[in-house]
Amino acid sequence: MISGKNFTVEPWHIRETSFDLDLLDEAESLFALSNGHIGMRGNLEEGEPHGLPGTYLNSYYEVRPLPYAEAGFGYPEAGQTLVNITNGKLIRLLVDDEPFDLRYGELLEHERVLDMRAGTLTRTADWRSPAGKQVRVVSTRLVSLAQRSVAAIEYTVEAVDEFARVTVQSELVANEQLPDSADDPRVAAVLDNPLEAVGHEHSEYGAILLHRTRISELLMAAAMTHDVEVPGRVEVTTGARTDWATTTVICGLRPGQKLRIVKYLAYGWSSLRSRPALRDQVAAALSGARYTGWEGLLESQREYLDEFWDSADVEVEGDPDSQQAVRFGLFHVLQASARAERRAIPGKGLTGTGYDGHAFWDTEGFVLPLLTYTAPYAAADALRWRASTLDLARERAAQLNLTGAAFPWRTIRGEECSAYWPAGTAAWHVNADIAMAFERYRVVTGDDSLEAECGLAVLVETARLWLSLGHHDRFGVWHVDGVTGPDEYTAVVRDNVFTNLMAAHNLRTAAEGCLRHPDRAEELGVTEAEMADWRTAADDAFIPFDDDLGVHPQCAGFTTLQEWDFVTNTTYPLLLHAPYVRLYPAQVIKQADLVLAMQWQSHAFTLEQKARNVDYYERRTTRDSSLSACTQAVMCAEVGHLELAHDYAYEAALIDLRDLHHNTRDGLHMASLAGAWTALVAGFGGLRDDDGVLSLDPRLPSGITRLRFRLRWRDFRITVDVNHENVTYTVRDGPHTAMTIRHGGEDLEISTDEPSTVAIKPREPLLPEPQQPPGREPLRRRLQQG
Repeated sequence: MISGKNFTVEPWHIRETSFDLDLLDEAESLFALSNGHIGMRGNLEEGEPHGLPGTYLNSYYEVRPLPYAEAGFGYPEAGQTLVNITNGKLIRLLVDDEPFDLRYGELLEHERVLDMRAGTLTRTADWRSPAGKQVRVVSTRLVSLAQRSVAAIEYTVEAVDEFARVTVQSELVANEQLPDSADDPRVAAVLDNPLEAVGHEHSEYGAILLHRTRISELLMAAAMTHDVEVPGRVEVTTGARTDWATTTVICGLRPGQKLRIVKYLAYGWSSLRSRPALRDQVAAALSGARYTGWEGLLESQREYLDEFWDSADVEVEGDPDSQQAVRFGLFHVLQASARAERRAIPGKGLTGTGYDGHAFWDTEGFVLPLLTYTAPYAAADALRWRASTLDLARERAAQLNLTGAAFPWRTIRGEECSAYWPAGTAAWHVNADIAMAFERYRVVTGDDSLEAECGLAVLVETARLWLSLGHHDRFGVWHVDGVTGPDEYTAVVRDNVFTNLMAAHNLRTAAEGCLRHPDRAEELGVTEAEMADWRTAADDAFIPFDDDLGVHPQCAGFTTLQEWDFVTNTTYPLLLHAPYVRLYPAQVIKQADLVLAMQWQSHAFTLEQKARNVDYYERRTTRDSSLSACTQAVMCAEVGHLELAHDYAYEAALIDLRDLHHNTRDGLHMASLAGAWTALVAGFGGLRDDDGVLSLDPRLPSGITRLRFRLRWRDFRITVDVNHENVTYTVRDGPHTAMTIRHGGEDLEISTDEPSTVAIKPREPLLPEPQQPPGREPLRRRLQQG
């Protein structure tokens, strides 16, 4: 666990106050910088020591075979893996003839600071060489949010106590050697030498390297140039070969003198453009960066983030850990999406190669709700990417002898990359999750244009898929069989409640969308009869209910399955310590499933049903997935278990800052980081939108004295300020002077004229606080018990 010994708790910074080699891997993920196009892990500039070197371009991947012991019809034959591209972070330093390396000499001081308002990573190191010469090294790194293809590093070296000859080698290096991956299946496959050199060139101050992946044949270019400032004489030379380029700067520094280098980097890739075109693209980006200059890049970075925080910030009083963590989550989700521009948002963003760099349903289900309310342009880009893969989804459905479109469980480009049927192809709900994200975007922004542009085709084709998957029985009830819901410990079942509710929502949304865009619907071949079939299936969808227990079975027959033995099976995650043949037929749950259905389709359940369902499923949920804690936080808050909800919110927020799943080294958990926002805003703010209106019902746990968050809703910008007695709604601006929201289940008009303050509606829990499986109490509770 990453402890407070090295990492301080601050509202706007992630600060590492001393160097700990044992935490190097995790720190590289925490300190990663990205803009959605370029991603750079927080590796040390000198390159060594390192945990996992990493520089990435969104959706730049290599193809690899998916092995099977025995082939089966419809199994994907090839996977896609994110490639570690040309590393431009490297700046090696020699003091006289001794390399700057934290493992040698004497490290007097070392600090790294991620500034979430400035969008920079700053490092300060005071180091004495083995020969006794002291230097101070200060570097500041950014990946530009304003200039999509650009990153930059300001690097200064100061002689402290005596004259030193300083040599700086600034490098581009392709095909870095990577450490072997662990046995954990969540860790990415490591590719050896994935880049094939196709060209290189250099000038006095910089170089360009061009490479291509060997199988996917994607072309990429990396370029660097430098500004050099130093008192006195300096010598600068550059050389390049196929897989490396080095600009060498040599000078002498008297005590107090500094060498300052600004390294500008540009990256690009394409599957279509020619080598000269891509070369010219990165050269132009490099020229634009130098024209802007280092100070200009800093200024534009701050302006971009100021605008984001003005619409997205969450203030948490009384819980400084959660305050830091929710901003950390917001910052990294923005970094993963800001300039992705019709590329996927991977499950780990561009912070590591965990999950092979794939995107999952996490994007639409957990990341896009946050972006839709705070940075809707980024949400729209992500949805356009998903729509751009529609033809591949149609091909996948046809391969499986289904109509419509079957979107992949995991992918980079759009093809299915999951070799595991029960928790992949059978998890059909991904299609309804995507449809829900399109509908949420329309409802929250009030903008129908994205639906007309590309969303309606997605809604129609996913609706068609559900009709070919489901069927009416002889009693006229509509079922979906052979599916896996969000809970991957209960696979290939009948009538998963989450799936059926989401499918019904998908079917209704498609029909309503066709009425809004009749001409486009006609182009897609939609008829009145087809829309009637969609509505009928949605109305007839079977939602199981156990009258004896008063709860919804997660799927048909779930409450009659054997109870899991939590006395002898307490080593988590269970998927790494128990066979699926034991997990599937038992009442044991990997992650929130039925409970997630109650959040996303809140209107389909009464408050009493929610309370009983939470009580039942809390006792059976192991939370072996990072997607679970935020959902449990939301629903525990709604049914009145506010302190338990606070514990879950804390865990969702701290998943990477405390390395709770012991895999932060492989990259950050984007969905859980977004889930920290969800836990606070949907949990304690009571935000819901599944009825098509902005609904809020705030109430706070004792450990939070005030919660203040900002939202966008149909071109209005709203601030919600909650304490234990009341909530104040402030409409900052909008297309009209007034708007209507739902507060505590009742309509409330709020306006730009003045803030509206109303009382919090208290809610006593209907049932006592439930217990969790042994050893699976949420983090804060376990710390208190320990």
